[in-house]
Amino acid sequence: MQSELHLQKNYLEGQKIETIYFGGGTPSVIGAAEIQKLVDTITTLHHVTPDAEITLEANPDDLENIAVKELRQTQINRFSIGIQSFYEEDLLWMNRAHNSQQAEASVKRVQDAGFENITTDLIYGYPLLTDQKWKSNIQKIIDLSILHISAYSMTVEQRTALAHFIKKGKQPGMNESQSAEQFLILIDALENAGYEHYEISNFAKPGSYSRHNTNYWKGVSYLGIGPSAHSFNGTNRQWNISNNTKYIEAILRGEVPAEAETLTLTDKLNEYIMTSLRTMWGMNLNLVEKDYSYDYYKLIIRSLDQFLEKRWVSINDNIVTLTKEGKLFADHIASELFVSGEE
Repeated sequence: MQSELHLQKNYLEGQKIETIYFGGGTPSVIGAAEIQKLVDTITTLHHVTPDAEITLEANPDDLENIAVKELRQTQINRFSIGIQSFYEEDLLWMNRAHNSQQAEASVKRVQDAGFENITTDLIYGYPLLTDQKWKSNIQKIIDLSILHISAYSMTVEQRTALAHFIKKGKQPGMNESQSAEQFLILIDALENAGYEHYEISNFAKPGSYSRHNTNYWKGVSYLGIGPSAHSFNGTNRQWNISNNTKYIEAILRGEVPAEAETLTLTDKLNEYIMTSLRTMWGMNLNLVEKDYSYDYYKLIIRSLDQFLEKRWVSINDNIVTLTKEGKLFADHIASELFVSGEE
């Protein structure tokens, strides 16, 4: 990846780097020394701000005492820990490597080492998860004083063992009604505990938003390194090839292992609609008119009428935000507001 960092050093055209995120798998398995080497390379090639948010995704079973102690010597200042559940049977059903004891212990271990900026992932909407167990999982996160929480509805990927078992009737499928109800339980519980629902899947105590993800939702440029990584610089979007062997072969040839496309005005607007509506900051209709066109502005206004009538959206000071019920239909609402046509 260091080689690709050098190959892609000009992609962001000298922009300041405010966040670094080690994710897209389980980067914690490569060790603190290698992580610091990558941070050093990024710092050498780019202007990284002194207060940059540097996040490491980690599974609970990777965060043993020695590993956490070594990571304390790096520039990592934020952890994203994939808890998923505190129930043993649920973790086994998900085929997770960690157990329920490790789930809680990993958080406390990181906190004891002096890391305060922590986010954890939870999963809901799967057959084993009763509402009572879900409330217990949420309360456990609250009791651990975690500043940021990401929660996702269970999805079944094609060509996985779970997908096969569901198809054969050996496992029940996902229930949309259950997922919707548990999403609403999540919102109520966390908002009552003082968290802000600042993005569809993300909650944080005031001032503890993920800077990295917030920049993404606000359309800030970013560079992705590694197989399947995506990048965006405001006008161009590119994606690395996913095949590990072909990725390495391209790097050895000194080639950027990516395909790219130039975004049209409508592409940019539709991305803005999708990402902005997911956040508490909403879609600014004044910005749509100013940066895109009055015609697009009028089209969106007309399309919004149906959702205003259903009370799925609200408009204040020409900013569109989703209501609590509207958050259940975020993707549908965005797709209905998309515009078509070329520049």
